[in-house]
Amino acid sequence: MNLQGPAEPLSADEAALEADAFDSMVSSVGTALLGKTEVVRLALVALLCEGHILLEDVPGTGKTTLARALAAGVEGRWRRIQFTPDLLPSDVTGVTVFNQATREFEFHQGPIFANVVVADEINRASPKTQSALLEVMEEGAVTVDGHRHRVDAPFLVVATQNPVEMSGTYRLPEAQLDRFLMRLTVGYADPAAELAIIRGDRLVAPESLTAHTDAERIARSRAAARRAHVDDTVYEYVLRLAHATRGHDALSVGLSTRATVAMADTMRMLALTSGRPYVTPEDVQTLARPVWAHRLVLSPEASVGGRTGVDVLNEILDATPAPQPGGPGATANR
Repeated sequence: MNLQGPAEPLSADEAALEADAFDSMVSSVGTALLGKTEVVRLALVALLCEGHILLEDVPGTGKTTLARALAAGVEGRWRRIQFTPDLLPSDVTGVTVFNQATREFEFHQGPIFANVVVADEINRASPKTQSALLEVMEEGAVTVDGHRHRVDAPFLVVATQNPVEMSGTYRLPEAQLDRFLMRLTVGYADPAAELAIIRGDRLVAPESLTAHTDAERIARSRAAARRAHVDDTVYEYVLRLAHATRGHDALSVGLSTRATVAMADTMRMLALTSGRPYVTPEDVQTLARPVWAHRLVLSPEASVGGRTGVDVLNEILDATPAPQPGGPGATANR
């Protein structure tokens, strides 16, 4: 029997304190990646949700720098895996070896056993090696030789991939893409930030960053975010958007229930880190592309026509009315 009553709603003062701490995290990581505040904010929202992040962009835009900065900002172990075509699953998860001295088999942990794992150029590994990540990204454990081994919490994979260069790369399967909470694009720096980068002004090496969060801090933020108010009209808005993808002519596969749950978790965290104790439809619109676009499977005709998941989502967002502030139940948000 659960003797505890319902959790107290999140207060405005609590949300403001969380937002202040979050802004400090953004400023810290931002010293390693100038001019990319919005990308850093979204990446840190995913980190606090304990969601995996896929950073996708052309070479030289700061993907690996951001991944390393996120990893260095979490108090705990982080490891970097450079994915290559000859990388084996056991190189990631670990291997069981026979100890001659003890006459017993021992499991030697692979680099996946860390709090934050930077998977650099993940699409250069073979599908067999990529599949080794499916279990651990979903369940926080790996199975080797029939034995299950759990990784420490928090556990976060920050992967990078280059979508332009196709030589020596493998397409990430849909099942793996669905494990990433967000896919983010860093993009080129604006002229002022790029000039500062060229000069070497104010840049901090990712490894020099002071850890700004830990397992306890992440757990506290997640608990606070769960107390943020979400009006039923916002939940219904999420559901309408998801249903629109499932029947869209340009899509072979729409959004799953896992995708709608991911949106619910992330929009509460975005509200919290923005200093609000309630979620708005604008939170859903802000997160729709990074949280949902990579989960959509285009139809062959749409792919040939050059359309993308973002294009389809934009159409659906434009065609689906959002709840209005004056609508039924909307005042409960405030």
